Amino acid sequence: MKFIQTILNIFKIEDLRNRLGVTFLLVLVYRLGCHIVLPGISPADLEAMRNFTDKGLMQLLDMFSGGAFSQASIFALGIMPYITASIVIQLAGMVLPSFQKMQREGESGRMKLNQYTRYLTVAILFVQAPAYLVNLQYQVTAAGGHAQLSMWVMIYLSVVLTAGSMFIMWLGEKITDKGVGNGISMIILVGIIARFPGAIFQEFTGRLNTAQGGLVMFLVEIIILFAVIAGGIMLVQGTRKVPVQYAKRIIGNRQYGGARQYIPLKVNAANVMPIIFAQALMFIPITLAGFGAHSNADGVLGTISRVFGDMNGVWYNVVYFVMIVLFTYFYTAITVRPNDIAENLKKNSGFIPGVKPGKKTAEYLDSIMSRITLPGSLFLGIVAIMPAFARYFGVNQSFAQFFGGTSLLILVGVVLDTLQQIETHLMMHHYDGLMKSGKIKGRTN
Repeated sequence: MKFIQTILNIFKIEDLRNRLGVTFLLVLVYRLGCHIVLPGISPADLEAMRNFTDKGLMQLLDMFSGGAFSQASIFALGIMPYITASIVIQLAGMVLPSFQKMQREGESGRMKLNQYTRYLTVAILFVQAPAYLVNLQYQVTAAGGHAQLSMWVMIYLSVVLTAGSMFIMWLGEKITDKGVGNGISMIILVGIIARFPGAIFQEFTGRLNTAQGGLVMFLVEIIILFAVIAGGIMLVQGTRKVPVQYAKRIIGNRQYGGARQYIPLKVNAANVMPIIFAQALMFIPITLAGFGAHSNADGVLGTISRVFGDMNGVWYNVVYFVMIVLFTYFYTAITVRPNDIAENLKKNSGFIPGVKPGKKTAEYLDSIMSRITLPGSLFLGIVAIMPAFARYFGVNQSFAQFFGGTSLLILVGVVLDTLQQIETHLMMHHYDGLMKSGKIKGRTN
């Protein structure tokens, strides 16, 4: 009853009610656009494209686009080009002094970086759009359909695809400003959830039609899925709190400071970035494996085809796991900077009890991050290869994607962030929160 009352309280708050309504309407616009097929493409000829995106990295891209990729929609390229551009700009801010200067300029610098991100997104889209159309033409023609695209049609459709992705980006920004949650993450979440009902229905009917386990095996899979989700929540929320004591300062006749606070160092400070980087690199040998299928089986490409061609294979997942662990350490090292934290503490008269300020504090924080990153990176690697284990035990290809990897962490992270915002609105209006403890931890905590 308390949970139902809390839901009713949500709709009593006018601002929160309006934000939820705006979020729902904008998400609805996005989902409708995912079903608008590109001009000149017959929906009846897209079966080959659906077969092309039923496994591997293409399945992941199709999941993030909410099925628009396989449906040749005007939103087919989705939000991934914007995310790619954001990653590039973020990395540039770590190595280029001019970008580092903009990061320190506050709101004006952030607006400049956002503008550069948009420009880079358009550049990426003008490369990806023709590539997508060439592949679409090949897949449809190979299946016996008709998709002969002239040069001018390719240019026209490339503009349509680019405009579609930029419109999705605009929707995401509007959700962030006028709705609830992070708009870009919300759009990815909706794309992932959109495929979940179909995937679980396929798995359910598949288990009913087989003699191996049947309904009991399906229930076991659901229990394991909830266990993996619980593990994902622990991975997203896990922190190590480092106590910080602030020295007392006397200004005039008043005394300031002296309070003890904590630095929350995250167990998984890199979030899903290591998985994204590893997937991008692992796609290279998969592409070479495609050429190896037509070459000498004893040659170099043939060896690559045998080792990396099967995403369910042992060697593929071992290399994938190791790369995720390494990338977790790499990304944590460039995002969490102990020297900067130690310097800020020193400037604000803060210190860690028992540790000298300055270099010793930086070394202490670095040692803690190294220790807590190890279990975080190992668990992240296990979560990433969980879909391969699920497929090995006979789980449907589509349903297996929800047992781990990027999709699981995005689901957990975005849901927690959204609930945290709703929780904040409830607390501001003196209503009970969604949880008995009155507080939900999000990725930003």
